[in-house]
Amino acid sequence: MNEAYLKTLKSTETEDWLDFHVIRPFCYLCAVGFAKLDFHPNTVTIMSIFIGAASAFFFAQGSFHYGDNFTGDTTMGLIYNIIAIVLLMWADILDCTDGQLARMTGKKSRMGRILDGVAGFFWFGPIYVLLVYRFYLHHTLEFDLLGIADTQQNVLIATAVVFVLGLISGIWGLAGQQRLADYYIQVHLFFLKGEKGSELDNSVRQQEIYDNMPKDASFVERLFQKSYIGYTQKQERRTPQFQRLMKKLHEKYGATENISDDVRNAFHKESLPLMKWNGLLTFNFREFWLFLFCLLDVPVCLFLFEIIVMGLLWKYVNYRHEKFSKRIADEL
Repeated sequence: MNEAYLKTLKSTETEDWLDFHVIRPFCYLCAVGFAKLDFHPNTVTIMSIFIGAASAFFFAQGSFHYGDNFTGDTTMGLIYNIIAIVLLMWADILDCTDGQLARMTGKKSRMGRILDGVAGFFWFGPIYVLLVYRFYLHHTLEFDLLGIADTQQNVLIATAVVFVLGLISGIWGLAGQQRLADYYIQVHLFFLKGEKGSELDNSVRQQEIYDNMPKDASFVERLFQKSYIGYTQKQERRTPQFQRLMKKLHEKYGATENISDDVRNAFHKESLPLMKWNGLLTFNFREFWLFLFCLLDVPVCLFLFEIIVMGLLWKYVNYRHEKFSKRIADEL
């Protein structure tokens, strides 16, 4: 494997097969091109945000069963959905490329880390809202399956229910699951490579950064930093046993670089097999189901899938991680 390519990865242990063998090598080539053009990684991230958000318009169209929203043409409906898929895949590629570009060029920044972490939410927010609108326009398949009369009153009630499902799916599902998955990747890298080899953050440090920001810092920079404090606080609230472990490690070893190899190896042994399940909580796996349900013209199934199936997976990963974190902390 190309050594230059491997250096642009966080770690081979946190990449699934598809990422490592297909997506990441392609993103590496993109990163090489952007580096030659002197693109900043943050510029690539912002490009991914706009392209991903633009896909929402095309996802709002019915597919081959209903047709597009303008003429009802089934072929055009399918084409619109394919365009949406291509745009979101493009955004995902750019979102992967920015990190590899940052590691390749050394142009890492706190703002880049924050932007990279929230990019996907800027895609899926508009997508989820317009999927609810799509259901309002196209719901015959669901109504026929459930035996619901297609009256205006029933449509409004059903759309309100789908809107609530979308909120749960987006806030508790997408946001919560992705936030935890990202945290566990950084935790794994912390025990594998040390503090310098990971981007493991904590809310206390982020609050200090916010409090010490220069007076001339822009409103946008302050807003992003403030939101990132909340982001890290939610990660910590979801992982009390891991926070207890980190506290005990700090009390026993002081600086993180003094943590014994025995502890690092014990944690790594437990964390490594969990990474394959944790990887399913990231965007690649989620995108596949979005594409499938939209092409089948039942996008509301995405919300149910994320709440039920992805929710159970999220609980499982969290339970396993907290369990071995508690055991290792008890042994200290």
